[in-house]
Amino acid sequence: MTQGGKTSQIALPLVTARGAETIVTGPSLVPVIDALMTAERWPFRTALLTGPPRSGKSLLARWFAESGAGEVVDGADSLPEDEVFHRWNRAQADGRPLLLVCDRAPGEWKIALPDLASRLGAALLIEVGAPDDELLAGLIVEHAARRGLILGEAVLAYLLQRVERSHAGIELLIETLDRLSLERKAPVTISLVRDALAERTGEFQPRLL
Repeated sequence: MTQGGKTSQIALPLVTARGAETIVTGPSLVPVIDALMTAERWPFRTALLTGPPRSGKSLLARWFAESGAGEVVDGADSLPEDEVFHRWNRAQADGRPLLLVCDRAPGEWKIALPDLASRLGAALLIEVGAPDDELLAGLIVEHAARRGLILGEAVLAYLLQRVERSHAGIELLIETLDRLSLERKAPVTISLVRDALAERTGEFQPRLL
């Protein structure tokens, strides 16, 4: 996943409105990728993929499905339990690995159907954790690139020391940077980053121009 210490990206075989999609990887995501690539070893060929908001769970699941590795049920914890149980039984009958994508961790997903609870309790749990430094940098660069923002090395270094270490936090900060840059018709500088960070923490004070 990494080459020469640089953040790598996995090109997904997907055609979307945005074109080809990528997954930015780092050491913290390697165990997740490895687990998805060895579905034949999952207990009962079933795994639960969980993680924080905006952490790329659905993107990983689409890559898994498009690669032909198995079936996917996205948002499994929000579906009727009998529907999830039916999908589990069908996957077992077909001999296909089944990946269940969940917003809630197993302990927070209270399953009333005993048969489903026992089967999912035996499934492999794959968790997307908080981004490590390499992944953090890759996510900042990727989100900025999607919005056409150019980040210099000094700006990136400044951000890495101060950004909220969460997938959703990074995305929201880059969104704020993009808006401020457009409003001021200015490039992304450390000064602009300071204002974006202050706005995100509720300490923003508009400057007199």
